[in-house]
Amino acid sequence: MSNRLELRLTGSGGQGLILGGIILAEGAIMEGKNAIQSQSYGPEARGGSSKAEVIISDEEIDFPKVRRTNLLLALNQKSCDKYINSLDEEGILLIDSTVNVPDTNRAKKIVKVPILETAREVIGKPMVANIVAIGAINGILDIVPKKILESAVLDRVPKGTEELNKLALKKGYELVENCNRNKLN
Repeated sequence: MSNRLELRLTGSGGQGLILGGIILAEGAIMEGKNAIQSQSYGPEARGGSSKAEVIISDEEIDFPKVRRTNLLLALNQKSCDKYINSLDEEGILLIDSTVNVPDTNRAKKIVKVPILETAREVIGKPMVANIVAIGAINGILDIVPKKILESAVLDRVPKGTEELNKLALKKGYELVENCNRNKLN
C-alpha cells in the first residue's frame, strides 16, 4: 500500500456503506496506521444517496476529506455517475455488476463484480452487501491482513450475525480473486 490511500464508498442509504467505512478505518488503526472516516447522506437517508470517505496513511492525516480518490466503490449508477470525476488518474473503480462504466471514466483499473447479487442471492441477506464490498476492497488493495479486517468486522456487527458477516467478507475476497483469475485466462 502507498503511504496515503483515499477511498470513497458510494451507493444508496441503507446499504451500510457508512459502517463499511468505519470498519475499514478501524481495521487500519488496528494495524497501526492512521485513519479517518467521514460520511454524508442524502436528505432521504434510507434509499437516498450515501457516501463514506476513508483516508488511511502511515503519516499524520492533516485534512479529513478525500481529495484524490484512489478507489471509488459505486453500488449504484447514480453514485458512479456523480463521483466518477473525483477518481484519481491512477485510481481503481470498483462497481457492482449492475452499474455501467460512464463515458467520462478515468479509472486506471475497473473491477466490476456482483456485490449486491452475492449478498442477496448467494448469502441470502441483502444487508451484508457492505461487508461483501469491504472484503472486495481489501482484496484489491490489501489494506490490512484478512484476520485484522475480520476482527474489525466482528467488533461492529450485531451479536448473533458473526458467522453471516464472516461469510460475507469471505465472499467479497472471492469476487476479486475470481475476477483476477478470469482476467488471467
